[in-house]
Amino acid sequence: MDENKALNSSRFKRVCVFCGSSSGKRNCYRDAALELGKELVSRKLDLVYGGGSVGLMGLVSQEVHRGGGHVLGIIPKTLMNKEITGETVGEVKAVADMHQRKAEMARHSDCFIALPGGYGTLEELLEVITWAQLGIHDKPVGLINVDGYYNYLLSFLDKAVDDGFIKPTQRSIIVSAPTARELVQKLECFV
Repeated sequence: MDENKALNSSRFKRVCVFCGSSSGKRNCYRDAALELGKELVSRKLDLVYGGGSVGLMGLVSQEVHRGGGHVLGIIPKTLMNKEITGETVGEVKAVADMHQRKAEMARHSDCFIALPGGYGTLEELLEVITWAQLGIHDKPVGLINVDGYYNYLLSFLDKAVDDGFIKPTQRSIIVSAPTARELVQKLECFV
């Protein structure tokens, strides 16, 4: 098999990305969003995301769209004025509420990746981890730990294992890496 083809083929078709509707204060977060967009394009993976045109959401969606990938944004009607400014890219699907947004994002995706973000990103990430724990889905879940952004969350999860609130086997539900390329490679191998 052609080595380039092997590098660029994937077991996934569509990747759901959770990330901030803000870009954060550091350039490394914006760089990571653009890097993830480029990685998805290089592997011919389509993007499912929260539908916003602002912050890291806007950056990753624009990068995938610019590279020719299909972009599906799923956004609650109530957030359209807050998270969409100017022109959106790809397909935008309006839904009733946050619950429906997450269910639709999960339904349309083969795996999940979190970039840095705030409460919303964390809530989406933890919900899909919980769904995996409960056997609702068996899709890989990963986070890009940009410059140690998620170190405290990962330490918390380790503490929860140590203190008996998360089973050691369930700790492996979440995969992390410092870069998009490393994370996607780990997710490809995830069992």
